[in-house]
Amino acid sequence: MTLAGLLLAVPAEAAGISGDALSLGWALPFLGMLLSIALLPLIAGHLWHHHYGKIAAGWAALLVLPLAVAFGPEAAAAEVWHVLLLEYLPFIALLLALYTAGGGVLLRGRLVGTPATNTALLAVGTVVASVMGTTGAAMVLIRPLIRANAFRRRKTHSFVFFIFLVANIGGSLTPLGDPPLYLGFLRGVAFFWTTTHLFAEFLFCVVLLLAVYWLIDSIAWAREKPVPPPVEDPDPLRIEGWANVALIGAIVAVVLAQGVWQPGEVVLLGQAIGIERIAGMAAFIAITLVSVVLTPASLRDANGFAWGAILEVAKLFAAIFVTMAPVLAILKAGGAGAAAGLVALTTDAAGQPLPWVYFWLSGALSSFLDNAPTYLVFFNLAGGDPLRLMGEGALILAAISCGAVFMGANSYIGNAPNFMVKAIVEEQGVRMPSFFGYCAWALVFLVPLFILVTFVFF
Repeated sequence: MTLAGLLLAVPAEAAGISGDALSLGWALPFLGMLLSIALLPLIAGHLWHHHYGKIAAGWAALLVLPLAVAFGPEAAAAEVWHVLLLEYLPFIALLLALYTAGGGVLLRGRLVGTPATNTALLAVGTVVASVMGTTGAAMVLIRPLIRANAFRRRKTHSFVFFIFLVANIGGSLTPLGDPPLYLGFLRGVAFFWTTTHLFAEFLFCVVLLLAVYWLIDSIAWAREKPVPPPVEDPDPLRIEGWANVALIGAIVAVVLAQGVWQPGEVVLLGQAIGIERIAGMAAFIAITLVSVVLTPASLRDANGFAWGAILEVAKLFAAIFVTMAPVLAILKAGGAGAAAGLVALTTDAAGQPLPWVYFWLSGALSSFLDNAPTYLVFFNLAGGDPLRLMGEGALILAAISCGAVFMGANSYIGNAPNFMVKAIVEEQGVRMPSFFGYCAWALVFLVPLFILVTFVFF
């Protein structure tokens, strides 16, 4: 889902329960969780904003309690601990470190949200995302974009396209950019394979989206005729909080180290967990604390930094991870599971893989599920041999990679930075589209783009 998903080495699947033993009915709590995120802010906003944590916990309980009845308390407990210990805690520890360090980087100077400036910010963020990850780039650049457009009335589209580009598509050029690609790297895909084999698709999407964005923003600017505020800081653009820039570099280094340093496993709460993951979580917490200590309160205040967004993400994604696990387990079961009909669509009558189907299936599922394990499901479905997939199966691997990375932009929960950007923007008093409203933006701008990608590349 995010750079945080780089910590996941296996699909999120029920630890003691096989996916072929589960029916599609076990997906209902996950569906309920999605509908709660989508509908309750619209129809019961006061209830949702004050009790979303309790509602999320309720959906998790509606999965775990029936699991305990159907498969036994031990299997249900193993499922919960597996998700929380091996997946959620590494996820949220990394996200917390990136959120805290990113919120300590301040871009000072004259920055006025004209169409040209906004387009340039989106372009820079899109490129940087492949180096520091979509989460890191989003956390560093979303606040400058908010401040640059504070004087404008029509600005929601800027933050929507920011999610499209910086929080998703921008992460497609290296394994550092987005979790699925890092998992492919851990499975044997060459580090720069994505750079060379996804560059054309990346450039195609980025150029078209930036052009459309510039046109929309130019029309909005012409209609609004905004008056830029007086120059408060006439100095050239400059960065403050270099210590946090170094800390973001340290986070990326820790993530990479976990891919090459694997000293063994220990057993915690009945779950085998790699020592490198424990060390990684400890490092991320330490980096968070160092950032808090080193960053002046005045700098965070100037950045509009607050803890509300990360708290909201932490609560909601805990329930999302738990309720999503049976769905991923069913997919992992392949032809033996309840989603066998869906899996069968990936090949033609002669048994040959269909690149465009891999692109859309991996993408559609990544729009609402964790795109890291979804990528691995289809990676293994395509044979799981990195040498063959990088060679004769390159088109299939490119389709899976693009689907998992690009289509995470289709919903707020398709990638964790999406939801964090929404929360940060709303903290600053800017109204963002509802869950379905955002999906409508994606339907209008992304789906036609992905159809073009299908015909041009797959």
